[in-house]
Amino acid sequence: MKKPLAFQYNQITSMPTKTIMVLLECSGNKRAHFSPKVFGEQWTGGAMSQGRWTGVPLSFLLSITGLNAGAREIVFQGEDSGIKKKQQQYFERSLPLAKAIDPNVIIAWEHNQKPLSLKHGFPYRLIVPGWYGMASVKWLKTIRVIHHHFSGPFQTDDYVYYPYNDHNKDSFPVTTNQINSVVQQPLDRQILIPGEHKISGLAWTGEGVITAVEISVDNGDTWKSAVIQDKPQKYQWVKWSHSHIFEKKQVYTIKVRAFDSNGRSQPDQAFWNRKGYGFNEISQIKILIE
Repeated sequence: MKKPLAFQYNQITSMPTKTIMVLLECSGNKRAHFSPKVFGEQWTGGAMSQGRWTGVPLSFLLSITGLNAGAREIVFQGEDSGIKKKQQQYFERSLPLAKAIDPNVIIAWEHNQKPLSLKHGFPYRLIVPGWYGMASVKWLKTIRVIHHHFSGPFQTDDYVYYPYNDHNKDSFPVTTNQINSVVQQPLDRQILIPGEHKISGLAWTGEGVITAVEISVDNGDTWKSAVIQDKPQKYQWVKWSHSHIFEKKQVYTIKVRAFDSNGRSQPDQAFWNRKGYGFNEISQIKILIE
């Protein structure tokens, strides 16, 4: 950084602003579905949200301070901390320069047209559209530019895909959201009466946009296209639905899979990793028609 600067709150909020609707998803969302089981918070499908964030583009701040030749990564430190490797460590994450200067990456001070609440990261929160939520550092305290690869514990120990249980070979960092979906209605294991019922839910992806959602009510033997509401937008979920007439005294296995503009689709089996990140295999529920 050519010119280190300290900004007051009213200086930041008076800078050019950008508002963006963004899905934020915990990288451990759906961790409970991994087999074999992994340790960690056993999220099912609810560790995500979508909201409207307003702030100053990070690229604008960097244009004020300037970047030295050889700048490689931008490091963000939050006010929260914890014990890692027997030491008190602030939560710090970095972004590669190419991602940091994306005009959609912002330093937000407003959420859904209101000042950030404490739980959402007041006074500032980094918002990194298309990446899992750990990248969107809360309670943002400092930003610094480095000329090497950042190796803080919340970057190189946690939020890393470890394909093996007993060693770290072939590990790689958690970054972009996987393509995914969730069934909101009916609920898993719900008992329904015979007749027509609407199956509905959400689908999302980290890169590109959702292009199609397919649904099966016969455990994947046949698939039909679901209806997508509105035009899919980048960094946002889509709402989808499909109606079906269900017969009595039968158990139905309902499966859902999403497709995006980059040619990705939900796999039959998620990529297992020992910390339980990025679960995105084809969504499934069972219902009983009495």
